[in-house]
Amino acid sequence: MRFRLTPRETSFYDMFAASADNIVTGSKLLMELLGADSSARAEIAERMRAAEHAGDDATHAIFHQLNSSFITPFDREDIYNLASCLDDIMDFMEEAVDLVVLYQVEELPKGVEQQIEVLSRAAELTAEAMPNLRTMDNLTEYWIEVNRLENQADQIHRKLLAHLFNGKYDAMEVLKLKQIVDVLEEAADAFEHVANTVETIAVKES
Repeated sequence: MRFRLTPRETSFYDMFAASADNIVTGSKLLMELLGADSSARAEIAERMRAAEHAGDDATHAIFHQLNSSFITPFDREDIYNLASCLDDIMDFMEEAVDLVVLYQVEELPKGVEQQIEVLSRAAELTAEAMPNLRTMDNLTEYWIEVNRLENQADQIHRKLLAHLFNGKYDAMEVLKLKQIVDVLEEAADAFEHVANTVETIAVKES
C-alpha cells in the first residue's frame, strides 16, 4: 500500500462495515423466510423492510460524508460505486421477500434454499472483508470466493428455471416464481459487483 503524506477521512471504513453487517441481517431474514409458514412471512417482510431502510440510511450517510470530505481514503468514484452496490444487495433481498408475500406464494420451488444459502455465505464474506479495506490486506481470497459463489448461483438459477418450465406449474405460478428467483439471482450478481469494486480499489491502492 502506498504511503500518503495527507490525512484521510477514515469514517468511511466504519460505514462500509455497518452497511455490510446490515446485509448479513438481511440474509438471515431470507433464511428465516424459508422455514416460515405463510402467516409468519408478513412479519418477516416487515423486518426486512426495516433492514432495507437502515441500508438506505447507511448509503445516504456515506454519500453525505463523501460530499463533505476534502480528502477520501480512496477514489471518490470507487466509494460511490461500493456504497451503491452494497445498497443494491439489500434492495434485491427486500424485493424478493416482498414478492413472496405479495404473490401469496404457498411453497417456494426446490432450489431456492440453495440460492439463499449462497447469498448468506456471500454476505458473511462481504462483512468480513469490509474492515480489511483499512489495510487492503487479506482481500484476494474474498473476491475470488465471491466470484466462485456467483458462478454457483448462476448454475442454481438455471436449474431453477428448468424446474419451473417443466410443466409442473401453471403459467401464472411460473411468472410469480420466476420473478422471485430472478431477483435472488440479481442479489448474487450484486455481491459480485461489490467484490469487483473492492478488487479495483485494492489494485489502485497497491
